[in-house]
Order: sequence, then structure tokens, then C-alpha cells
Amino acid sequence: MKDAEFTEPQEAFRTTQERVYYQVRDAILRGQFLPGNAITIRGLAAELDCSPMPVREALRRLTSERALELSDTRRVRVPSMTPEKLAEICAARVALECQAAEQALPNVGEAELAQLRALDDRVTGALANRDIQDYVAANLEFHFTLYKLGRPHIILSLIESLWLQTAPLQHLVFQRFGVQELPDRHQDLIEAIASHDVQRVRTAIRQDIEEGLGSISDEELLQS
Repeated sequence: MKDAEFTEPQEAFRTTQERVYYQVRDAILRGQFLPGNAITIRGLAAELDCSPMPVREALRRLTSERALELSDTRRVRVPSMTPEKLAEICAARVALECQAAEQALPNVGEAELAQLRALDDRVTGALANRDIQDYVAANLEFHFTLYKLGRPHIILSLIESLWLQTAPLQHLVFQRFGVQELPDRHQDLIEAIASHDVQRVRTAIRQDIEEGLGSISDEELLQS
């Protein structure tokens, strides 16, 4: 495990277990854990200032969501990725995120559009500045801000699970090669949303996902 930076919870949670789950989940999404790195219950408990029990339950939950896996040494780690698994995740993300974006479209007004544009400005600035952490955070917020406008339930949890499975690998690739060459389809997506063009929205989402995950080569998968 690398020295993870855990964000402070943005809302009050009813239990310590719930808080720990969301903090670890958020750290995975933001690339704070990398493929193959072991995660110890005791180490996480010390960093999150809690007992081992809520950490154990949070890791169990994340393992069931395939964000983590149990290693041969009984430690929990971020799973490695295969080309076949990545292709399947890519196809699933396209299907689910196109549906979520289409579902959100009727709820996008001027205020929501302005918020998406501001988030895209953050993404563009992070790419220009080669700021990996800010790019990851802004890209995550851009997509989920859009999807949540459709008030999804099942779809959103499935999308989050798929992001959890690819975020560590993508962050590893960003560390090796930077983010300055990454494709950015957000402007196409915003224009499609502004015109309420469903087909263009779906096309922009599909291209954004396929080009983003497609930048990960088989060689990089083997090194993860």
C-alpha cells in the first residue's frame, strides 16, 4: 500500500464502518491505491483512526464489489487487470453510462449546464498543467455530477463498481505517461447536452470511455 491521502467525509455517516467504507472507496477512485499493492487492516485502521473491525467490514464490502481481492497471503489488494476483463468493463460502462446520461438529459437546465462547464474547465486546466490528481478528481466529479441528475439508483451503483475496478490501473498509467495526451470528449458531450441531442450524447459518452480505456495497452496490463 502506498501512503494514501484520504479525503474527509463530506457528510455525517451513521457508523464508523460506513465512514471508512466511503473513505477507502473514494481513495480507490482517486488512484490512491495501485494494482497489486497489498492493503493491511491494521495499517488502514491506523491511518483512518479507528479499530480494525470497521476496516475489515469495509474491505469485505469492497471485495464483494470487485474493487479489491483477497490474495494468497490473506491480504487484501487491488486486483490486476487482463485485456479480456478490461474489454468487458469497457462495454459495460458504455452501455450503463450512455443510459445514465440519456436519463439525466431532461433534468439539465442552465444552472446544471454551467456546473458541467465549470467542471470541464477544471479537467481542461488539469490536462494543460499535467496535474494528475486534479484531473482524476475533476473527471470523476464531471461524470457523476451528470449521471446523478437522472436520479438513478441501480445504474449508478453499477457504474461506480466498474469505475472502482479500472481507476487504480488508469492512475498507474497516468503516473507512467502523464495526462497531457489524454483525449477529452467533454466539450462534445456538453454541446450535445445543450442541444438535447440524445444520439450525440450517447456517441460522446461512448467515445470518451473507449478512447480513455483504449489508451491502456496490453503491455501496461501485464506490468500492473
